[in-house]
Amino acid sequence: MTTGFRLYRGLEVYPLVFPHRATAPGVTHNYDEGFDAAVRIHKPESLGGTQGSRVFRLVVNRPFENAGDARRASAAYAERLIDSCPANTDIFDLKL
Repeated sequence: MTTGFRLYRGLEVYPLVFPHRATAPGVTHNYDEGFDAAVRIHKPESLGGTQGSRVFRLVVNRPFENAGDARRASAAYAERLIDSCPANTDIFDLKL
């Protein structure tokens, strides 16, 4: 599942939320075991003439209880990544 994006410091931030366990065949969803999260950070083409995108997965000790918590955590994680990126370093070159 994904939600819409928002802009943060000129970059598009897309929270990515998905069930912790894959859905079994014949079952519509598996939300009982919680959710995992990642975030896609995308640089629009209009910034500097180049376009780039990268997905960063949140590493947590246990799944999030609900999709809202996972979505908020992924947005906050993106902000921390962007804010902590050293000067003269592209967010897409970070080694995590």
